[in-house]
Amino acid sequence: LYHTVVATYHSAVAFHGSGGCFYTHGIGFWAAGAWTVLVGAITYVLGSRIWALGKTFGYITPADLLADFYESDAVRVVAAIVSVLFTILYIQVQAVGLGYILSVASGDRISFELGTLILLIVAAGYLIAGGLRAVYWTDVIQGVWMYVAVWAGALVLAFELFGGPLELWRQVAAERPDLLTLPGPEGFFTPGMWFGMIVVLSFGIVFQPHLFIRYYTAVSARTIKLLGATTPIYLMTLYIPAALVGLGGALVMPDIAIPDRIFPEMLFAYAPAWLTGAILAGATAAAMSTLDSMLHANMTVLTRDVYQRYIRTGASQNHYILIGRLIVVALLAVGYFLSVSTFDFLVQLVALSGSGSLQLMPAVLGVCFPGRHLTTKAGVIAGIGAGLATLCVTLIIFPHPLGLHGGVWGLLVNFVVTFVVSRFTLPPSDVTVSRIHGAVERFVYEGDPA
Repeated sequence: LYHTVVATYHSAVAFHGSGGCFYTHGIGFWAAGAWTVLVGAITYVLGSRIWALGKTFGYITPADLLADFYESDAVRVVAAIVSVLFTILYIQVQAVGLGYILSVASGDRISFELGTLILLIVAAGYLIAGGLRAVYWTDVIQGVWMYVAVWAGALVLAFELFGGPLELWRQVAAERPDLLTLPGPEGFFTPGMWFGMIVVLSFGIVFQPHLFIRYYTAVSARTIKLLGATTPIYLMTLYIPAALVGLGGALVMPDIAIPDRIFPEMLFAYAPAWLTGAILAGATAAAMSTLDSMLHANMTVLTRDVYQRYIRTGASQNHYILIGRLIVVALLAVGYFLSVSTFDFLVQLVALSGSGSLQLMPAVLGVCFPGRHLTTKAGVIAGIGAGLATLCVTLIIFPHPLGLHGGVWGLLVNFVVTFVVSRFTLPPSDVTVSRIHGAVERFVYEGDPA
Protein backbone atom coordinates (compact mmCIF):
# COMPACT_ATOMS: atom_id res chain seq x y z
CA LEU A 1 0.00 0.00 0.00
CA TYR A 2 2.84 2.40 0.84
CA HIS A 3 4.43 2.10 -2.59
CA THR A 4 1.18 2.38 -4.50
CA VAL A 5 0.17 5.52 -2.55
CA VAL A 6 3.47 7.37 -2.93
CA ALA A 7 3.88 6.31 -6.56
CA THR A 8 0.32 7.38 -7.29
CA TYR A 9 0.76 10.78 -5.60
CA HIS A 10 4.00 11.60 -7.41
CA SER A 11 3.52 11.82 -11.15
CA ALA A 12 5.06 13.46 -14.20
CA VAL A 13 5.15 16.58 -12.04
CA ALA A 14 7.83 14.99 -9.86
CA PHE A 15 10.14 14.55 -12.85
CA HIS A 16 9.14 17.29 -15.27
CA GLY A 17 6.95 19.86 -13.58
CA SER A 18 8.86 20.38 -10.34
CA GLY A 19 12.17 20.89 -12.13
CA GLY A 20 10.47 23.28 -14.53
CA CYS A 21 8.92 25.23 -11.65
CA PHE A 22 12.24 25.57 -9.80
CA TYR A 23 13.78 26.65 -13.14
CA THR A 24 11.16 29.36 -13.70
CA HIS A 25 10.14 30.52 -10.22
CA GLY A 26 13.08 29.54 -8.04
CA ILE A 27 13.19 28.23 -4.51
CA GLY A 28 9.62 29.32 -3.81
CA PHE A 29 8.48 25.98 -5.17
CA TRP A 30 9.79 24.46 -1.95
CA ALA A 31 6.21 24.99 -0.78
CA ALA A 32 6.08 21.42 -2.09
CA GLY A 33 7.83 20.38 1.11
CA ALA A 34 4.93 21.74 3.14
CA TRP A 35 2.09 20.25 1.12
CA THR A 36 3.66 16.79 1.06
CA VAL A 37 3.98 16.84 4.86
CA LEU A 38 0.36 17.96 5.09
CA VAL A 39 -0.67 14.97 2.93
CA GLY A 40 0.75 12.73 5.65
CA ALA A 41 -1.23 14.52 8.35
CA ILE A 42 -4.43 14.33 6.29
CA THR A 43 -3.89 10.62 5.75
CA TYR A 44 -3.31 10.02 9.47
CA VAL A 45 -6.37 11.95 10.68
CA LEU A 46 -8.91 11.93 7.84
CA GLY A 47 -7.73 8.87 5.91
CA SER A 48 -8.16 6.61 8.93
CA ARG A 49 -11.78 7.77 9.35
CA ILE A 50 -12.48 7.18 5.66
CA TRP A 51 -10.98 3.70 6.05
CA ALA A 52 -13.16 2.95 9.10
CA LEU A 53 -16.35 3.97 7.28
CA GLY A 54 -15.35 2.02 4.18
CA LYS A 55 -14.68 -1.10 6.21
CA THR A 56 -17.91 -0.79 8.17
CA PHE A 57 -20.27 -0.05 5.27
CA GLY A 58 -18.46 -1.52 2.26
CA TYR A 59 -17.83 1.70 0.35
CA ILE A 60 -15.85 1.47 -2.87
CA THR A 61 -15.88 4.99 -4.32
CA PRO A 62 -15.87 8.48 -2.75
CA ALA A 63 -19.46 8.95 -3.94
CA ASP A 64 -20.54 5.82 -2.00
CA LEU A 65 -19.59 7.53 1.26
CA LEU A 66 -21.20 10.86 0.37
CA ALA A 67 -24.42 9.44 -1.09
CA ASP A 68 -24.96 7.16 1.90
CA PHE A 69 -24.67 9.94 4.48
CA TYR A 70 -26.56 12.61 2.56
CA GLU A 71 -29.20 10.08 1.36
CA SER A 72 -29.03 11.50 -2.13
CA ASP A 73 -28.48 10.18 -5.62
CA ALA A 74 -27.91 13.78 -6.72
CA VAL A 75 -24.94 14.04 -4.35
CA ARG A 76 -23.61 10.79 -5.79
CA VAL A 77 -23.79 12.06 -9.36
CA VAL A 78 -22.32 15.48 -8.52
CA ALA A 79 -19.43 13.88 -6.62
CA ALA A 80 -18.76 11.44 -9.45
CA ILE A 81 -18.78 14.18 -12.10
CA VAL A 82 -16.48 16.48 -10.10
CA SER A 83 -14.12 13.59 -9.35
CA VAL A 84 -13.80 12.52 -12.97
CA LEU A 85 -13.91 15.95 -14.61
CA PHE A 86 -10.99 17.40 -12.71
CA THR A 87 -8.98 14.20 -12.72
CA ILE A 88 -8.99 14.34 -16.53
CA LEU A 89 -6.66 17.35 -16.21
CA TYR A 90 -4.32 15.14 -14.20
CA ILE A 91 -4.50 12.51 -16.94
CA GLN A 92 -3.46 15.26 -19.35
CA VAL A 93 -0.42 16.01 -17.17
CA GLN A 94 0.74 12.39 -17.35
CA ALA A 95 0.17 12.27 -21.11
CA VAL A 96 2.23 15.43 -21.63
CA GLY A 97 5.01 14.07 -19.43
CA LEU A 98 5.13 10.80 -21.35
CA GLY A 99 5.27 12.66 -24.65
CA TYR A 100 8.17 14.80 -23.44
CA ILE A 101 10.14 11.72 -22.44
CA LEU A 102 10.01 9.90 -25.76
CA SER A 103 10.45 13.11 -27.73
CA VAL A 104 13.62 14.14 -25.88
CA ALA A 105 15.00 10.60 -25.61
CA SER A 106 14.73 10.11 -29.36
CA GLY A 107 16.32 13.46 -30.16
CA ASP A 108 12.92 14.61 -31.45
CA ARG A 109 12.87 11.77 -33.99
CA ILE A 110 9.67 10.61 -32.30
CA SER A 111 7.23 13.50 -32.21
CA PHE A 112 5.61 14.59 -28.97
CA GLU A 113 2.23 13.46 -30.32
CA LEU A 114 3.42 9.98 -31.31
CA GLY A 115 5.38 9.47 -28.10
CA THR A 116 2.34 10.37 -26.05
CA LEU A 117 0.16 7.95 -28.01
CA ILE A 118 2.60 5.03 -27.72
CA LEU A 119 2.96 5.20 -23.95
CA LEU A 120 -0.75 5.79 -23.35
CA ILE A 121 -1.48 2.60 -25.29
CA VAL A 122 1.03 0.71 -23.13
CA ALA A 123 -0.63 1.97 -19.92
CA ALA A 124 -4.08 1.05 -21.20
CA GLY A 125 -2.86 -2.40 -22.20
CA TYR A 126 -1.61 -3.55 -18.83
CA LEU A 127 -4.49 -1.90 -16.96
CA ILE A 128 -7.14 -3.60 -19.12
CA ALA A 129 -5.32 -6.92 -18.96
CA GLY A 130 -4.51 -6.97 -15.25
CA GLY A 131 -6.95 -4.63 -13.48
CA LEU A 132 -6.22 -3.31 -10.00
CA ARG A 133 -3.70 -6.06 -9.23
CA ALA A 134 -1.63 -4.95 -12.23
CA VAL A 135 -1.85 -1.34 -11.06
CA TYR A 136 -0.63 -2.19 -7.56
CA TRP A 137 2.31 -4.33 -8.64
CA THR A 138 3.47 -1.93 -11.34
CA ASP A 139 3.18 0.92 -8.81
CA VAL A 140 5.57 -0.89 -6.46
CA ILE A 141 8.19 -1.32 -9.18
CA GLN A 142 7.64 2.11 -10.70
CA GLY A 143 7.72 3.88 -7.33
CA VAL A 144 11.14 2.48 -6.46
CA TRP A 145 12.54 3.07 -9.94
CA MET A 146 11.22 6.63 -10.06
CA TYR A 147 12.78 7.58 -6.72
CA VAL A 148 16.19 6.10 -7.52
CA ALA A 149 16.19 7.55 -11.04
CA VAL A 150 15.37 11.11 -10.01
CA TRP A 151 18.02 11.17 -7.30
CA ALA A 152 20.64 9.48 -9.50
CA GLY A 153 20.03 11.81 -12.42
CA ALA A 154 20.14 14.96 -10.30
CA LEU A 155 23.35 13.97 -8.51
CA VAL A 156 25.11 12.93 -11.73
CA LEU A 157 24.27 16.29 -13.31
CA ALA A 158 25.24 18.23 -10.18
CA PHE A 159 28.70 16.61 -10.01
CA GLU A 160 29.25 16.62 -13.77
CA LEU A 161 28.37 20.28 -14.30
CA PHE A 162 29.18 21.96 -10.99
CA GLY A 163 31.38 19.64 -8.95
CA GLY A 164 28.60 18.78 -6.52
CA PRO A 165 25.43 20.18 -4.93
CA LEU A 166 27.22 22.67 -2.66
CA GLU A 167 29.08 24.26 -5.56
CA LEU A 168 25.83 24.34 -7.53
CA TRP A 169 24.18 26.35 -4.74
CA ARG A 170 27.15 28.73 -4.57
CA GLN A 171 26.99 29.40 -8.30
CA VAL A 172 23.24 29.95 -8.22
CA ALA A 173 23.67 32.42 -5.33
CA ALA A 174 26.35 34.28 -7.29
CA GLU A 175 24.77 34.29 -10.76
CA ARG A 176 21.00 34.03 -10.15
CA PRO A 177 20.25 35.23 -6.61
CA ASP A 178 16.69 36.02 -7.74
CA LEU A 179 16.06 32.26 -7.83
CA LEU A 180 16.84 32.00 -4.11
CA THR A 181 14.50 34.73 -2.90
CA LEU A 182 10.75 35.14 -2.62
CA PRO A 183 8.52 35.74 -4.49
CA GLY A 184 10.94 34.61 -7.23
CA PRO A 185 11.98 36.04 -10.61
CA GLU A 186 8.40 36.40 -11.85
CA GLY A 187 6.83 37.36 -8.53
CA PHE A 188 4.70 34.21 -8.44
CA PHE A 189 5.31 32.78 -4.96
CA THR A 190 3.70 35.41 -2.79
CA PRO A 191 2.52 34.36 0.71
CA GLY A 192 -1.01 33.95 -0.66
CA MET A 193 0.15 31.69 -3.48
CA TRP A 194 2.29 29.67 -1.08
CA PHE A 195 -0.69 29.09 1.19
CA GLY A 196 -3.00 28.38 -1.73
CA MET A 197 -0.70 25.86 -3.39
CA ILE A 198 -0.23 24.06 -0.07
CA VAL A 199 -4.01 23.68 0.38
CA VAL A 200 -4.77 22.82 -3.25
CA LEU A 201 -1.99 20.26 -3.70
CA SER A 202 -2.61 18.49 -0.40
CA PHE A 203 -6.35 18.33 0.30
CA GLY A 204 -7.21 18.76 -3.38
CA ILE A 205 -5.18 15.75 -4.50
CA VAL A 206 -6.21 13.58 -1.55
CA PHE A 207 -9.89 14.05 -2.45
CA GLN A 208 -9.32 12.73 -5.97
CA PRO A 209 -10.63 9.19 -6.44
CA HIS A 210 -7.31 7.49 -7.20
CA LEU A 211 -6.03 8.35 -3.69
CA PHE A 212 -9.37 8.35 -1.84
CA ILE A 213 -10.03 4.77 -2.92
CA ARG A 214 -6.60 3.73 -1.62
CA TYR A 215 -7.74 4.55 1.92
CA TYR A 216 -10.50 1.94 1.67
CA THR A 217 -8.02 -0.81 0.77
CA ALA A 218 -5.82 -0.71 3.87
CA VAL A 219 -5.72 -3.78 6.11
CA SER A 220 -6.16 -1.80 9.32
CA ALA A 221 -6.31 1.67 10.82
CA ARG A 222 -2.77 1.15 12.05
CA THR A 223 -1.67 0.68 8.44
CA ILE A 224 -3.32 3.97 7.42
CA LYS A 225 -1.78 5.87 10.33
CA LEU A 226 1.66 4.40 9.64
CA LEU A 227 1.18 5.40 6.02
CA GLY A 228 0.40 8.96 7.10
CA ALA A 229 3.46 9.09 9.33
CA THR A 230 5.91 7.82 6.70
CA THR A 231 4.74 8.96 3.26
CA PRO A 232 6.06 12.53 3.68
CA ILE A 233 9.59 11.12 3.81
CA TYR A 234 9.29 9.78 0.28
CA LEU A 235 7.12 12.58 -1.08
CA MET A 236 9.11 15.52 0.28
CA THR A 237 12.63 14.24 -0.37
CA LEU A 238 11.87 13.76 -4.07
CA TYR A 239 11.76 17.55 -4.46
CA ILE A 240 15.40 17.95 -3.34
CA PRO A 241 16.84 16.55 -6.60
CA ALA A 242 14.19 18.51 -8.51
CA ALA A 243 15.60 21.71 -6.97
CA LEU A 244 19.13 20.73 -8.02
CA VAL A 245 17.97 20.13 -11.58
CA GLY A 246 15.80 23.23 -11.90
CA LEU A 247 18.20 25.70 -10.32
CA GLY A 248 21.24 24.18 -12.03
CA GLY A 249 19.41 24.11 -15.33
CA ALA A 250 18.73 27.84 -15.07
CA LEU A 251 22.50 28.36 -15.20
CA VAL A 252 23.50 25.94 -17.96
CA MET A 253 20.37 26.14 -20.15
CA PRO A 254 18.95 29.62 -19.48
CA ASP A 255 16.92 29.88 -22.69
CA ILE A 256 15.11 26.56 -22.88
CA ALA A 257 11.76 26.94 -24.65
CA ILE A 258 9.75 24.54 -22.45
CA PRO A 259 10.91 24.64 -18.80
CA ASP A 260 9.13 21.37 -17.98
CA ARG A 261 11.61 19.60 -20.28
CA ILE A 262 14.68 20.79 -18.36
CA PHE A 263 15.49 17.44 -16.69
CA PRO A 264 15.42 15.24 -19.81
CA GLU A 265 17.12 17.96 -21.88
CA MET A 266 20.00 18.18 -19.40
CA LEU A 267 20.33 14.40 -19.25
CA PHE A 268 20.37 14.14 -23.02
CA ALA A 269 23.03 16.86 -23.27
CA TYR A 270 25.35 16.00 -20.37
CA ALA A 271 24.81 12.43 -19.09
CA PRO A 272 25.98 9.13 -20.61
CA ALA A 273 23.45 7.56 -22.97
CA TRP A 274 22.99 4.38 -20.92
CA LEU A 275 22.32 6.38 -17.76
CA THR A 276 19.97 8.74 -19.55
CA GLY A 277 17.96 5.77 -20.78
CA ALA A 278 17.68 4.26 -17.31
CA ILE A 279 16.68 7.58 -15.75
CA LEU A 280 14.12 8.38 -18.42
CA ALA A 281 12.63 4.95 -17.76
CA GLY A 282 12.22 6.14 -14.18
CA ALA A 283 10.52 9.28 -15.48
CA THR A 284 8.18 7.10 -17.49
CA ALA A 285 7.45 5.16 -14.31
CA ALA A 286 6.61 8.42 -12.52
CA ALA A 287 3.94 9.28 -15.07
CA MET A 288 2.54 5.80 -15.62
CA SER A 289 2.25 4.93 -11.91
CA THR A 290 -0.16 7.84 -11.52
CA LEU A 291 -1.85 7.44 -14.89
CA ASP A 292 -2.86 3.82 -14.36
CA SER A 293 -4.25 4.55 -10.89
CA MET A 294 -6.31 7.48 -12.15
CA LEU A 295 -7.67 5.49 -15.05
CA HIS A 296 -8.68 2.61 -12.79
CA ALA A 297 -10.28 4.93 -10.23
CA ASN A 298 -12.24 6.90 -12.83
CA MET A 299 -13.30 3.68 -14.52
CA THR A 300 -14.63 2.47 -11.15
CA VAL A 301 -16.43 5.75 -10.43
CA LEU A 302 -18.12 6.01 -13.83
CA THR A 303 -19.03 2.33 -14.01
CA ARG A 304 -20.29 1.94 -10.44
CA ASP A 305 -21.68 5.40 -9.61
CA VAL A 306 -23.24 6.25 -12.95
CA TYR A 307 -23.57 3.41 -15.47
CA GLN A 308 -24.45 0.54 -13.13
CA ARG A 309 -26.95 2.59 -11.11
CA TYR A 310 -28.67 4.76 -13.68
CA ILE A 311 -28.07 3.37 -17.16
CA ARG A 312 -27.92 -0.43 -17.02
CA THR A 313 -28.80 -2.05 -13.73
CA GLY A 314 -28.71 -5.79 -13.19
CA ALA A 315 -26.32 -6.60 -16.05
CA SER A 316 -23.68 -9.32 -15.81
CA GLN A 317 -20.26 -8.75 -14.30
CA ASN A 318 -18.64 -9.33 -17.69
CA HIS A 319 -20.79 -6.55 -19.15
CA TYR A 320 -19.59 -4.08 -16.52
CA ILE A 321 -15.99 -5.15 -17.07
CA LEU A 322 -16.39 -4.45 -20.78
CA ILE A 323 -17.92 -1.03 -20.08
CA GLY A 324 -15.07 -0.26 -17.71
CA ARG A 325 -12.52 -1.06 -20.39
CA LEU A 326 -14.35 1.15 -22.88
CA ILE A 327 -14.31 3.96 -20.31
CA VAL A 328 -10.53 3.58 -19.98
CA VAL A 329 -10.15 3.95 -23.74
CA ALA A 330 -12.45 6.99 -23.76
CA LEU A 331 -10.56 8.68 -20.91
CA LEU A 332 -7.24 8.09 -22.66
CA ALA A 333 -8.65 9.55 -25.86
CA VAL A 334 -9.74 12.69 -24.03
CA GLY A 335 -6.40 12.94 -22.22
CA TYR A 336 -4.52 12.52 -25.48
CA PHE A 337 -6.59 15.18 -27.24
CA LEU A 338 -6.02 17.67 -24.41
CA SER A 339 -2.30 16.93 -24.23
CA VAL A 340 -1.67 17.60 -27.92
CA SER A 341 -4.06 20.56 -28.14
CA THR A 342 -3.33 22.61 -25.01
CA PHE A 343 -0.17 23.32 -23.06
CA ASP A 344 0.60 24.92 -19.72
CA PHE A 345 3.08 24.42 -16.94
CA LEU A 346 2.43 20.94 -15.56
CA VAL A 347 2.36 22.24 -11.99
CA GLN A 348 -0.38 24.73 -12.89
CA LEU A 349 -2.45 21.98 -14.52
CA VAL A 350 -2.14 19.85 -11.40
CA ALA A 351 -3.11 22.84 -9.24
CA LEU A 352 -6.21 23.36 -11.39
CA SER A 353 -7.05 19.68 -11.06
CA GLY A 354 -6.64 19.84 -7.28
CA SER A 355 -8.68 23.06 -7.06
CA GLY A 356 -11.70 21.32 -8.54
CA SER A 357 -11.45 18.22 -6.37
CA LEU A 358 -10.95 20.46 -3.34
CA GLN A 359 -14.60 21.49 -3.61
CA LEU A 360 -15.59 18.08 -2.19
CA MET A 361 -13.93 19.00 1.10
CA PRO A 362 -16.94 20.41 3.04
CA ALA A 363 -19.04 17.39 2.03
CA VAL A 364 -16.39 14.89 3.14
CA LEU A 365 -15.67 16.67 6.42
CA GLY A 366 -19.40 16.72 7.18
CA VAL A 367 -19.41 12.92 7.01
CA CYS A 368 -16.15 12.20 8.82
CA PHE A 369 -16.33 14.73 11.66
CA PRO A 370 -19.53 14.62 13.74
CA GLY A 371 -20.68 18.04 14.91
CA ARG A 372 -23.62 19.91 16.32
CA HIS A 373 -24.51 21.51 12.99
CA LEU A 374 -25.06 18.96 10.23
CA THR A 375 -24.35 19.58 6.57
CA THR A 376 -27.24 18.70 4.28
CA LYS A 377 -27.54 17.42 0.75
CA ALA A 378 -28.88 20.79 -0.41
CA GLY A 379 -26.04 22.58 1.35
CA VAL A 380 -23.41 20.30 -0.15
CA ILE A 381 -24.73 20.58 -3.71
CA ALA A 382 -25.14 24.36 -3.44
CA GLY A 383 -21.67 24.69 -1.92
CA ILE A 384 -19.99 22.65 -4.64
CA GLY A 385 -21.78 24.65 -7.32
CA ALA A 386 -20.84 27.97 -5.73
CA GLY A 387 -17.26 26.81 -5.20
CA LEU A 388 -16.84 25.75 -8.82
CA ALA A 389 -18.38 29.01 -10.07
CA THR A 390 -16.02 30.99 -7.85
CA LEU A 391 -13.14 28.87 -9.11
CA CYS A 392 -13.92 29.87 -12.70
CA VAL A 393 -14.04 33.55 -11.76
CA THR A 394 -10.85 33.53 -9.67
CA LEU A 395 -8.81 31.51 -12.14
CA ILE A 396 -10.02 32.89 -15.48
CA ILE A 397 -11.72 36.29 -15.13
CA PHE A 398 -9.92 37.75 -12.09
CA PRO A 399 -6.95 35.41 -11.52
CA HIS A 400 -6.00 34.91 -7.86
CA PRO A 401 -7.58 38.01 -6.24
CA LEU A 402 -5.47 39.64 -3.51
CA GLY A 403 -2.68 37.21 -4.38
CA LEU A 404 -4.55 34.20 -2.94
CA HIS A 405 -4.87 31.13 -5.14
CA GLY A 406 -8.25 30.79 -6.85
CA GLY A 407 -8.74 27.29 -5.47
CA VAL A 408 -8.80 28.67 -1.93
CA TRP A 409 -11.32 31.37 -2.88
CA GLY A 410 -13.54 28.64 -4.29
CA LEU A 411 -13.21 26.61 -1.10
CA LEU A 412 -14.01 29.60 1.14
CA VAL A 413 -17.19 30.40 -0.80
CA ASN A 414 -18.05 26.69 -0.80
CA PHE A 415 -17.81 26.47 3.01
CA VAL A 416 -19.92 29.60 3.52
CA VAL A 417 -22.66 28.51 1.11
CA THR A 418 -22.67 24.94 2.47
CA PHE A 419 -23.03 26.20 6.04
CA VAL A 420 -25.73 28.78 5.30
CA VAL A 421 -27.87 26.53 3.09
CA SER A 422 -27.49 23.62 5.53
CA ARG A 423 -28.91 25.75 8.36
CA PHE A 424 -32.17 26.20 6.43
CA THR A 425 -32.62 22.78 4.81
CA LEU A 426 -33.42 19.29 6.05
CA PRO A 427 -30.46 17.31 7.42
CA PRO A 428 -29.98 13.58 6.90
CA SER A 429 -32.32 11.38 8.92
CA ASP A 430 -31.52 10.68 12.56
CA VAL A 431 -31.11 7.01 11.73
CA THR A 432 -28.47 7.69 9.08
CA VAL A 433 -26.62 10.25 11.20
CA SER A 434 -26.60 7.89 14.17
CA ARG A 435 -25.42 5.00 12.01
CA ILE A 436 -22.55 6.80 10.23
CA HIS A 437 -21.44 9.33 12.83
CA GLY A 438 -21.81 6.61 15.43
CA ALA A 439 -19.39 4.45 13.45
CA VAL A 440 -16.91 7.34 13.32
CA GLU A 441 -17.16 7.92 17.07
CA ARG A 442 -16.76 4.23 17.87
CA PHE A 443 -13.65 4.13 15.70
CA VAL A 444 -12.17 7.25 17.29
CA TYR A 445 -12.84 6.19 20.88
CA GLU A 446 -12.74 2.39 20.67
CA GLY A 447 -10.34 1.59 17.83
CA ASP A 448 -10.74 -0.57 14.72
CA PRO A 449 -14.34 -1.38 13.73
CA ALA A 450 -15.32 -5.01 14.10
